[in-house]
Amino acid sequence: MSVVIFLLLGTDNACWSNDFEKALTAYGAGDYKTAFEVWEFLAEQGHAPSQYNLGQMYRRALGVPQDLKAARKWYKLAAKQGNANAQHNLGVMIATGNAETQDLVASFKWFQLAAQQGYVPSQYNLGHAYAKGKGIPKNYVYAHMWWNIAASNGIDDGNKNKVEGMMNSLDISEAQRLARECVKKNYKGC
Repeated sequence: MSVVIFLLLGTDNACWSNDFEKALTAYGAGDYKTAFEVWEFLAEQGHAPSQYNLGQMYRRALGVPQDLKAARKWYKLAAKQGNANAQHNLGVMIATGNAETQDLVASFKWFQLAAQQGYVPSQYNLGHAYAKGKGIPKNYVYAHMWWNIAASNGIDDGNKNKVEGMMNSLDISEAQRLARECVKKNYKGC
């Protein structure tokens, strides 16, 4: 009996994959109606990538009227399943107060979860949060650390140089050490 259940579960995942790809192709061709219908079905079944994509469609008004509350709902469902893109976008929406009250502490939490999965825009945003004290106490060492990590992953607009002017050489060395350790730990527990 367990073999039958395994096969059925495996079949569902294969169907999800095929349907998801069908929707992705439709989306790429500008057929938002088809993409939305397929992703909505999959999202209601708990498929995190489809939940994220519905959030995108609602936020950007692609094939549906813009609905930031619906976008936030779908992002949150995908984010709770560990989807880093959804975690980041949910963090942005919460930080800006889109579709609900602004909550910098909750925003920080979602950025942290995405950053720990290697999502570079969230790593950058953590640097900003630490530098400005947004949702977390201001800490230039951690700001520098996260901006250092983001820079090593391709984002660098010089922000870490701005906080270096407010740090001593020991703090800068500590931030660099913490960044190296964080990378070695694959961003977990940083």
